[in-house]
Amino acid sequence: QSFKLLGFLDVQSVPCARESVLYGSLGSLVVGLGHFLATSRVRRSCDFAVGGFISTMLGYWFYCRYNLAQQRIRQRMLKEGMKNRMLFEGSYLDPERKQTDNERSNS
Repeated sequence: QSFKLLGFLDVQSVPCARESVLYGSLGSLVVGLGHFLATSRVRRSCDFAVGGFISTMLGYWFYCRYNLAQQRIRQRMLKEGMKNRMLFEGSYLDPERKQTDNERSNS
């Protein structure tokens, strides 16, 4: 069963959403409790807890999405390199074959 945050954000299907919500809730607990222990003001501590939730959730969301984008780029480059390797292996365009031919001509 899927969990929808705010009625539209499906936490299971969106990458990084689950972790962002979990880290955001942990951040709100730490910030709110820390502010309460420092000042003993309940209402202000709740305000800080909401701010801590939003900032921690958005911070981890952008961090996770950035890493996910980098990973997808690396996967795409690796896939393209493997395709080129299979395509050019054994032909005159093979970079490894050029190195071995140059080594043979130098000897």
